[in-house]
Amino acid sequence: MPHTQRYPAISAAVIVCLAIATFYDAAAVLQAQASGNSSTPVFRGAVDLVSLNVTLTNEHNQPVGGLTATDFAVYEDGVPQDLSFFSSARLPMDVAILLDTSSSMAPVLSVAQDAALGFVESAKPADRVSVTEFNDRANILHPLGSDMSGAIRAIKATSARGSTALYNGLYMAMTEMIRSRRGTAAQDIRKQAVVVLSDGQDTSSLVQYDDVMDLANQSGIVLYTILLLTPLDARQLNDLKTSKLSQALFVMRSFAEATGGVTFMTSNVRELHGIYTKIATELAQQYTLGYISTNGQRFGKYRRVVVRVIGRPQVRARTRNGYQAPKPSASISPLR
Repeated sequence: MPHTQRYPAISAAVIVCLAIATFYDAAAVLQAQASGNSSTPVFRGAVDLVSLNVTLTNEHNQPVGGLTATDFAVYEDGVPQDLSFFSSARLPMDVAILLDTSSSMAPVLSVAQDAALGFVESAKPADRVSVTEFNDRANILHPLGSDMSGAIRAIKATSARGSTALYNGLYMAMTEMIRSRRGTAAQDIRKQAVVVLSDGQDTSSLVQYDDVMDLANQSGIVLYTILLLTPLDARQLNDLKTSKLSQALFVMRSFAEATGGVTFMTSNVRELHGIYTKIATELAQQYTLGYISTNGQRFGKYRRVVVRVIGRPQVRARTRNGYQAPKPSASISPLR
């Protein structure tokens, strides 16, 4: 029976969103995008509870259910950590849907829209969804909320044009999701994830790769990435040293692996519906763990996290690789 367990060591106020409490104003990215301003945005952050969305699979890559808190061991930089929160139940979700609407997507956009619509339609009443498109620029078409009809209208309204501002889109979607935590009630425990579909590498963002990776490491948001290949790209996968696809594949994989997500690749746009369904199913089946780090230092260093299932070596645990510890006065890298 799925269950949620809080431990006496943690107060309800700490477990808001089960995520690092970083707050940053996405309007800075919008303003920089419009004006070319390269000023440094600043946010304040603090780590109390470190949250981990954990996917378990067996040797046949099938999900593993039915475990309890005592089946898990968590290590931070090699040091064992005591769990403060555990849930095997389906928690409410915040999901940002990002669609590449650059001109190269024109031939397949309608099918991609239909697949994203299926994901939205599978949402539960307590879930929230946002919709962001990126082409020459990134635009939040539907802010994070429970109005699924509005999200559906936003997806249907997208059209293909221009280049690919992938990093701008990811950065903007994550910062909007972080901002949503400000007004979240302490009892409202939620998972947060971004699902991004693109057919190529970034060509026009002001935000850089490192900025996106830093924010992902600080926020605890899981990134699921879908790379849509051309038939030629698919044939070149075995020769990535000479393939123009190599950089796009590296970017998509690194974002997913660092945050505990998955990268999907397909050259058949008809497979997108099944991919979105797999992502929705995985999010629903994950375990959620939380702990308060025994390391109280705030020097902004990266801390590596490992989760193991005790006594079951055949079970693989996938979660984010670690997180960026806060500084006394933290700041995001400048937009370059």
